[in-house]
Amino acid sequence: MRTSKTMIISVPNIDSLDDAARRFADSFLDDMADDKRESCIVALFGKMGAGKTTFIKALCRVLGSEDMVTSPSFSIVNEYADGNGRPIYHFDFYRIKNMEEVYDMGYEDYFYSGNLCLVEWPQLVEDLLPDDTIRLKIEVLDDETRQMLIKNF
Repeated sequence: MRTSKTMIISVPNIDSLDDAARRFADSFLDDMADDKRESCIVALFGKMGAGKTTFIKALCRVLGSEDMVTSPSFSIVNEYADGNGRPIYHFDFYRIKNMEEVYDMGYEDYFYSGNLCLVEWPQLVEDLLPDDTIRLKIEVLDDETRQMLIKNF
């Protein structure tokens, strides 16, 4: 079980994104090897263009993925593999029209697989997120600078 914590990570420019992703992974995903966990979900909040997908690309790199990470805007979910071959699921719920679409795609099979699930536009499925979801909010400070507020309850 994760302990409750809050963290702020400043990202002054795109070149520092991998370092920010590594700090996030080291602080919040340290129990990924624990096969007993039911869920490992990171909900990424932020306005359009804040850098949610860009951060996910950096995080996948840091976790050893060699897959091409792209936004699943139309497919809703993409699957990648981390450096150990474990699945990483990347969701983008921006285009869902109703909750029935989420139920039909079998979200529970992903969310409760024990594998890392990275969720863009989670506010559209907030009621479906487990209590231990890590919430990461990206705030745009200027053209290049971002600040990430991460909460884990």
